[in-house]
Amino acid sequence: MSEDREQRPDERDTARPTTAAGRRAERRAGARPAAAAGASAAKRSSKSARPAQGKGSPFKRLSRFVREVVAELRKVIWPTRKQLVTYTMVVLVFVVFMVSFVSLLDYGFASGVLALFG
Repeated sequence: MSEDREQRPDERDTARPTTAAGRRAERRAGARPAAAAGASAAKRSSKSARPAQGKGSPFKRLSRFVREVVAELRKVIWPTRKQLVTYTMVVLVFVVFMVSFVSLLDYGFASGVLALFG
């Protein structure tokens, strides 16, 4: 009876995709019928199916751009003051460390070249 529950490696379900890409493709294929998927792909490839994005008044395009920028900025998770100070200090300490490290390397190489060829 326990043999019925356990599947042998050669009897596993091979229809299920094992990669993330395969699972995404399976979800997309299951989202709409194949005939509709083909029809929508044909529509997208047609140039006359969708109006050109560059058309319209420059002021309308500019106002749409500004609205989209504001909408995206509302999605941003802004850091608190404490986080901002912490991150700033981390960056400053790292920059000071890297400047001193590169300066020491420069001094060491310059001294070595001067001693070798000087």
